[in-house]
Amino acid sequence: MNQPQINVTPLIDVLLVLLIIFMVVTPVKPSKIDTRIPSEPRPDRVAITDPRTLVVSLDRTGRLVINGDATSSTIDDPAAAIRRLREIFEKREQNMEFEKTVFIKASERTTYGSVARMIDALKQSGANPISLQIDQLER
Repeated sequence: MNQPQINVTPLIDVLLVLLIIFMVVTPVKPSKIDTRIPSEPRPDRVAITDPRTLVVSLDRTGRLVINGDATSSTIDDPAAAIRRLREIFEKREQNMEFEKTVFIKASERTTYGSVARMIDALKQSGANPISLQIDQLER
């Protein structure tokens, strides 16, 4: 009597079909990535800023500056800046403007810890979102 044998041909067919499917579905590694690199700022092109934009920066004396107006607060004691930002946000809410975006502008010599403390102070004032501004930085 003949022993029964397993027919593996259908199994091989299924495996080959799966292999082809995975080969087609697997993304091909890109050979290059198209990126746009920002150009150098030109002095003849002046950016028009939105009047609602709030920029908080750290001046050379260590005081926090809100849109060019120096405050009496420093990184170690940001209470005055927090109060000033809260007043700005309350006025905006009364005028039905809910924009609370604040940009941090810090020079290259500003330490990471100082920027982190600035972010903490801005969060306490209710700012959201908080972004970093990198154009026209003092060195």
